[in-house]
Amino acid sequence: MLARRIVPCLDIKDGRVVKGVRFVDLSDAGDPVALARRYEAEGADELVFLDITATVEGRRATLAVVRAVARELTIPFAVGGGVRGVEDVNDLLRAGCDKVSMNSAAVRDPELIAAASRRFGAQCVVVAIDARRAPGVPSGFEVVIDGGRTATGLDAVAWAAECERLGAGELLVTSIDRDGTRDGYDIALTRAIRDACNLPVIASGGAGAIADFAAVFREADADAALAASLFHYAELSIGDLKDALAADGIVVRRETVPV
Repeated sequence: MLARRIVPCLDIKDGRVVKGVRFVDLSDAGDPVALARRYEAEGADELVFLDITATVEGRRATLAVVRAVARELTIPFAVGGGVRGVEDVNDLLRAGCDKVSMNSAAVRDPELIAAASRRFGAQCVVVAIDARRAPGVPSGFEVVIDGGRTATGLDAVAWAAECERLGAGELLVTSIDRDGTRDGYDIALTRAIRDACNLPVIASGGAGAIADFAAVFREADADAALAASLFHYAELSIGDLKDALAADGIVVRRETVPV
């Protein structure tokens, strides 16, 4: 059985890590390079960096931050924010990240997924799906883009299956309803997307306790679980989380990096 992955997420705004609730009310959470270094030492399997205002500000993710992080890390990391074309993917990969996450641009131009996958390989292409509960779509979950600002009417589960067909290598599925609430992952959303495609699924939004991680692995069969504020504010260490999951029979990697 493949080990389940623990993935800290660092939302970046103006070169700093921030965290909010349901994508708003942001507060400062620290320096991205320092946090990245700490999470690797604690045993994170990989990291995700999202420049959360790049798309709405019409710019690319900050390459300087990507380069600074790449100099410090040995574990894989993905970067997203402001990706509008294949050359943006190229520049981010050349700056040192291992994967590129695309969201709004992929919805507006799905061919971007296919083009990036052909040029760089599916393993580099992560499609981020921000979804909220909406009775007007068949699955009950609607895709929202532009950092949670724009409803699309697109069914999140159908979109996940289409992303696989187009050549995505992984999905990052965030519940807007649960983001920052610490009420637990949206199991129904994660499970529905897990059942709709064969891609690895990273669950995001709502982590508040060790039991939430166990639930999303067991009940939704997520390949990885992403969290932010629990880790940023040192309320839960990755090492303690992995020890607890292992004791509960969930397979995780437990190596740590000497500080």
